[in-house]
Amino acid sequence: MAAPVNPPRGMRDFLPADKARRERALATIKRVYARHGFDEIETPVVEEYARLHSGLGGDNEKLAYSVLKRGLAQDDLRAAAEADETASLTDLGLRFDLTVPLARYYASHRSELPAVFRALQTGPVWRAERPQKGRYRQFVQCDIDIIGEAGPIAEIELVAATLSALDALGVTGATVRINDRRILTRLLASWGVAEHLGERALITIDKLDKVGVDGVVTELGELGIDTAGVAEALGEIGAGGWDLLELPNGAPAWLDADVYRELLALRDALPGVEVVFDPTLVRGMGYYTGTIFEIAHPESGSSVAGGGRYDGMIGRFLGQDVPAVGFSIGFERILEVVPEAAQAESDSLVLVYDPALEPARLAELKRGALALERFGRVRLERRPRNLKGLLDSLAAAGWTSFAHVGPDTTELEPRPLS
Repeated sequence: MAAPVNPPRGMRDFLPADKARRERALATIKRVYARHGFDEIETPVVEEYARLHSGLGGDNEKLAYSVLKRGLAQDDLRAAAEADETASLTDLGLRFDLTVPLARYYASHRSELPAVFRALQTGPVWRAERPQKGRYRQFVQCDIDIIGEAGPIAEIELVAATLSALDALGVTGATVRINDRRILTRLLASWGVAEHLGERALITIDKLDKVGVDGVVTELGELGIDTAGVAEALGEIGAGGWDLLELPNGAPAWLDADVYRELLALRDALPGVEVVFDPTLVRGMGYYTGTIFEIAHPESGSSVAGGGRYDGMIGRFLGQDVPAVGFSIGFERILEVVPEAAQAESDSLVLVYDPALEPARLAELKRGALALERFGRVRLERRPRNLKGLLDSLAAAGWTSFAHVGPDTTELEPRPLS
């Protein structure tokens, strides 16, 4: 018996029905984003190794796939491995997100782009994750970014456009959680966290929903941080964050009043949207500088979208800071909560034809079927001996209707497949 031939761990093949479902969802998202004024771009799947490992991607840099330089000899590989200098063997890497490539893209084409650039980018990214349910080594991201706008209108546009995209997919009941890196900085300062431990402390706080308050306190203590008062502060914040208008026990001393007013203005600009202030929301990327946000859904164990402001990133390439903020839909996660009705394909038709039918006549009948606006897709299938088996497989693949055609067919008579 032949051994199974599977894709690499953490990567997947998609059968036609699955691929069609993914493409319909992706097309919906892109259509909504285009209506909101975002322009689609494309960047290479590889970037320079040094750019991907410049400290902009946080922990994801450790998960980046590297590409060996061409023409390396075995002796070079052995010598680099023995000296623990394998980074010197690589000059390129697969992108681990779409934000770092966008920053490079903007720096490359700034003179050709508008002063305020609204970018839409979708595509696969790669991370050397430990494969598990819902976590893959290759997955799709759907990003929108606004570059060149320092005011809160950028955040408002991003959140509104993303919620519109989810609504078009039939995903309702989402909650927007917001915070600001400047508030996190003040929170850490109130705990006496040294500046050089700040990023590591934030990574620990980001685990709050997984390890709980006790787990966070323990890990912070292992970093050498004085945890007196940390448990009380985290318990006061609680799970799920605070209503923006009803802070418990008044405003804590570490809450930046000016930043808080900005968050309130953001909430007020999104009527009808449930916006929750969560002071423990971190977002893992190290490049965030201001507002950060996530969209949570009750049917998903993780956030289904997230993003934030990264005003310092593009300056790494240009030598001057450019305001920027972005939002990314977790495409794989959002597919899990898209209602079945929204996943349904538009009406499609299979012409089951008699093998004796002349090719010219068959082509004519297909042209007639394609002219029917009701059907988005039309396929030809030769009539087999086991017609039921064919019809069952077509229904399972998402086709909705079929019609018999033969030499005497003058008018199509579509019938439902299910």
